[in-house]
Amino acid sequence: MTRTIPSEHLPDDGSSTARGAGGTPDFLAEQFDADAEWLEPDGFGGFASGTAGGERTRRYHALLLAATHPPTGRVALVNGLEAWLETPDGRVPLSTQRYLPDVVHPDLASRLIAFDVAPWPTWRFRIDDDATLVYELFVAKGYGETVLRWRLEGAHDIAGPLQLKVRLLLSGRDHHALHHENAAFSFAYREAGGETGGHSGSNVTWRPYGDLPAITALTNGAYLHAPDWYQNFLYVRERERGLDYSEDLATPGVFSFDIGARHAVIILRSNGELADDADTRAAGLARAEHARRAAFRSRTRLSADAYFVTRGTGQTLVAGYPWFTDWGRDTFIAMRGLALVTRRYADAEAILLDWSRTVSQGMLPNRFPDDGNEPEYNSVDASLWFVVAVHDYLRTDHASHVTRLALRNAVDEVLDGYAHGTRYAIGADTDGLVRAGVPGVQLTWMDAKVDGWVVTPRIGKPVEVQALWINALRISLGWTAQWQNLEERATHAFHARFVNPETGALFDVVDADHVPNRVDASIRPNQIFAAGGLPFALVKGETARRIVEQVETHLLTPLGLRTLSPSDPNYAGTYTGNVRQRDAAYHQGTVWPWLIGPFVEAWLQVHGSSPHTRAEARRRFLAPLFAHLRSDGLGHVCEIADGDAPHTPRGTPFQAWSLGELLRVEALLASVQPNGGPGGARGSA
Repeated sequence: MTRTIPSEHLPDDGSSTARGAGGTPDFLAEQFDADAEWLEPDGFGGFASGTAGGERTRRYHALLLAATHPPTGRVALVNGLEAWLETPDGRVPLSTQRYLPDVVHPDLASRLIAFDVAPWPTWRFRIDDDATLVYELFVAKGYGETVLRWRLEGAHDIAGPLQLKVRLLLSGRDHHALHHENAAFSFAYREAGGETGGHSGSNVTWRPYGDLPAITALTNGAYLHAPDWYQNFLYVRERERGLDYSEDLATPGVFSFDIGARHAVIILRSNGELADDADTRAAGLARAEHARRAAFRSRTRLSADAYFVTRGTGQTLVAGYPWFTDWGRDTFIAMRGLALVTRRYADAEAILLDWSRTVSQGMLPNRFPDDGNEPEYNSVDASLWFVVAVHDYLRTDHASHVTRLALRNAVDEVLDGYAHGTRYAIGADTDGLVRAGVPGVQLTWMDAKVDGWVVTPRIGKPVEVQALWINALRISLGWTAQWQNLEERATHAFHARFVNPETGALFDVVDADHVPNRVDASIRPNQIFAAGGLPFALVKGETARRIVEQVETHLLTPLGLRTLSPSDPNYAGTYTGNVRQRDAAYHQGTVWPWLIGPFVEAWLQVHGSSPHTRAEARRRFLAPLFAHLRSDGLGHVCEIADGDAPHTPRGTPFQAWSLGELLRVEALLASVQPNGGPGGARGSA
């Protein structure tokens, strides 16, 4: 009962045709790369995702991937499908897979003639000279349902029956895992037939594993139970990442549709049967979802909506898809663009209030584990980014008196904890600056750790932490004078201790490893936060110019800033290989797009904010990122990219703070500048 390539798609001669190098047909090259990825989030942390060319290249690509404890506990339930059209002239393939050892089959290059993501992923297949089959897919946000629809256009001259056949490919596994043929998988099903638009339909439910949600497929077609296993699917992205990359999927049966007579519909849902008829429900969901998407002012703002998800009875921001959940640091950085620039003030308020209740010993958690265990308090900067996010939100004047008081109290708790000392040797030193770090723990945003090895420990007084700390102290002066002396002391120490006399730019860490006056002069992007990206710039004039000049010379790329200068002996120019090799490069030269926000703000401070410089900034720094929206994670910005040209995108293709900072700096360049500086007047909260 096993096969490598499903027999429905074997060519008559039994041969297999692998796609050529790159695998991108010309027609897709004009629109989207075949490997470019689309994302359809469900609002609970689950999603559907895949590629423009149809091949599943990641273990995370699926049609129904649900969060059992939103936004965590993600499980892949329906990984994909096999679809084909039976015509009088033979079978026409409508899906493609890659199999071990490395065979793509069937090859859709001659059939797939168009792909678009607006208003949702839509593919067009050539059936003959006149007929086209259109396949569209969308997830109805807030419903947790994936809608699949097929329709024929221009098929009037085809004589004989046209049958669409669809096999769903199921697993039932953690979204990080892989699935293999096993005896425990249950093919048992329950079918509730019914009428749908005057035609017979199927409502089929499976529960492959008893401890996972059931899978329901509501269709306007007929179901034939024919259980089978398809083996040896190969995921090229996992292979590139040095991880296991093959799996087996179960297919319980075949759905059949008379596509020549009417369109075909399959609605997928986890943990709950669907009582409506498929046509009516699909049409209603499509109308509602089309109207919801049309309400957004731009594609980037619609993309921003993907990261807003449910947590418990509240809301949070997912750090990235397909594998991140909600992280403290990412949330507070991303929300400045995703929530505040887009004027989602109520969402920002709800998220900040939820996080404010998690303050412990002056710290906010950096992560809620997927397994639902206690939150992890292991970041020196997440709490300070929270203060910055609170400041930016309160400047909108959206908050009520009660909200304003609650958020200010949370900020006071953070400052008190840092001033008097908290976990991991975090606390204000005698010079007023914040020291932080113990061996074996990664506390800054440069937090790669593998097999107990902290790649960039940055123990001591990291430069961006001081910028955040002094900003937090200045923000608090909007309602209390308690920390004024500490702010003055810290500011004086910062100017006295961080300027590198050899370059005029800033050291990355002072009192490195808690050794007095030991400095780390590595050229990294962290110094940019002293000149831009935060409510209050710590340095101006010549020092700011030197910082921007050094960062632009050594670190700037079309997709963001490198994390280490290529002139450094520890520089790693590509983020490739196994987990250890990739983590070793994560902050040692790898590019991070989110850093373009503070860089542009600092650049404007140095070069001025005239219409000419704004136009130059848009052309030089934003245009490549907007072009990137069409090439990797469609409508989104990637997490990271190689430090070396051509700066290949890596990591997650859908990253919250990357998109958030693009939105923020876009608004920055478009905003009115009454005080002659970027972003308008900065004020207290």
